[in-house]
Amino acid sequence: MKTDYHLHTEFSDDSTYPIEQLVQDAIDMGLEEICITDHVDYGIKYDRDDPDRPEDAVLNVDYPRYFEQLETLKNKYKEQITIRKGLEFGIQTHTIGQFEKLYETWPLDFVLLSIHQVDNKEFWNQDYQKEKSQEEYNTGYYNELLALVRTFKHYSVLAHMDMIVRYDPNGTYPFEKVKPIIEKILRQVIADGKGIEVNTSSFQYRLNDLTPSRDILRLYKELGGTIITIGSDAHQHNYVANQIEAVKQELKEMGFEHFYTFDRMQPIPHRL
Repeated sequence: MKTDYHLHTEFSDDSTYPIEQLVQDAIDMGLEEICITDHVDYGIKYDRDDPDRPEDAVLNVDYPRYFEQLETLKNKYKEQITIRKGLEFGIQTHTIGQFEKLYETWPLDFVLLSIHQVDNKEFWNQDYQKEKSQEEYNTGYYNELLALVRTFKHYSVLAHMDMIVRYDPNGTYPFEKVKPIIEKILRQVIADGKGIEVNTSSFQYRLNDLTPSRDILRLYKELGGTIITIGSDAHQHNYVANQIEAVKQELKEMGFEHFYTFDRMQPIPHRL
């Protein structure tokens, strides 16, 4: 079964990819199921109906239009592809309440739990890393993730779990130094019946490892983790389904037996 479970469209602030074009491209590529997971990042972005939003605010998904479009496309292309309704929750501990409300408001098949910033400071522009040692910003990132999985339960999988690697100006921080925190995170994820994602943007960004790393994937397997989704994190046509079949083969070689899709937040296994 060919799927892509991390996709962005014009409804994300950082993409202009027309949502119907994405669906048509996925069909042309022979994908059987996709999940569209556009961005929500409370703390640094605002909802359209927020009375306190500045005029120049960066906006979250336009939820009414988004879910209406997804339902329309789901019905229009139902004979050609399965479309699942997802969102990527860019959560911080101080925004949990907003995400709880969002989750209760809209119908979702799948939720990616991501961290894109800590204390409203973003990684991509080095705002979070600035004036911190490599140890401080790495342990700070994983401690925030640990606090989130202990508190917030309305998600399906952790997206690009070691995303901080992508934006580390000092290279990859040694796995052994953060392994104790990562193990606590994974144990909580497994205990809660959640999973992790393999995000194939590692190939796009020319990283030296998978995302999350092979060390994290092996540890997840060793601890009894089974639920894994695979997504390209594509924001444009070029990267849809990028390297997903290759990643499936590598997961199989690691000893994993299944990858997963989701329907109404319930995981569905498929043989690798």
